[in-house]
Amino acid sequence: MLRRGRETNTLLFCSMLCNALPALHPPLFRPKFWRNNMNTHTPLAVTDGSFKEEVLDSDVPVLVDFWAAWCGPCRMIAPVVEELAGEFAGRAKVVKMDVDHNTETPMQYGIRSIPTLLFFKDGQVAGQLVGVSPKKDLVDRLDALVAQAA
Repeated sequence: MLRRGRETNTLLFCSMLCNALPALHPPLFRPKFWRNNMNTHTPLAVTDGSFKEEVLDSDVPVLVDFWAAWCGPCRMIAPVVEELAGEFAGRAKVVKMDVDHNTETPMQYGIRSIPTLLFFKDGQVAGQLVGVSPKKDLVDRLDALVAQAA
């Protein structure tokens, strides 16, 4: 029988915990060096108070991710939203709104389930996706909005 010392048990526990953290909540617990791509752009967090300025008054198309920290599908799509923020930097804006801390805007746009992604162009809703969607669908919709704006 193998006996493990306290140091071995501690190392094993830390290893298990570090491997579990990205699955628990990727955007909060994933250090930069764990990211697959090297872009440093992250989605802007908006509130009910900053929504008009950041989204409705924007000169470029905007993707708004309505999410919550406890939502599993929201955590699944979060890395894709982060990648889009880097890929479309300067051409489109990618923002996130926590529906637990901001209730007015989600109610105004009829957000009933999360994640919900709204695409805005010229202050108007130009598209909507509910649930987890493939990255290609998001890229295609943003590309179409960017092409219209050009």
